[in-house]
Order: sequence, then structure tokens, then C-alpha cells
Amino acid sequence: MKQSEIKQLSTAELQEKLSETKKSYTDLKMAHTISPLENPIQLRVARRTVARVATELTNREVQ
Repeated sequence: MKQSEIKQLSTAELQEKLSETKKSYTDLKMAHTISPLENPIQLRVARRTVARVATELTNREVQ
């Protein structure tokens, strides 16, 4: 998910997206621990998406 797409979401949608992406990241980590993922880059993409959404939420709280 790109930063421009994240900025267009409302705060409630961002909070929902954050919990959703954290859950998918955790699921990916567990799956990778049990047996290696076919595409381990998915872990990096999920982790960065979580960070982008969390950063946008923090920026909105500050302003």
C-alpha cells in the first residue's frame, strides 16, 4: 500500500487497516517459521505497510 493511498483513508479506516495488517504480518511470520515462504519478501512488505499506517496515525494525533 502506497503512502498516497494511506493518506486518503480516514482515521477509523487507518486503525482498522493497522490491526488487519498486523494480524497478516503475524500470520506470515508464523508460517515462515514453520516452513519457509515461497516469497519471503512478503514479510518485508507487510512490515513496512504496518510502519506506514502507524506513522500516519501518529502524525494525525500530533496535528
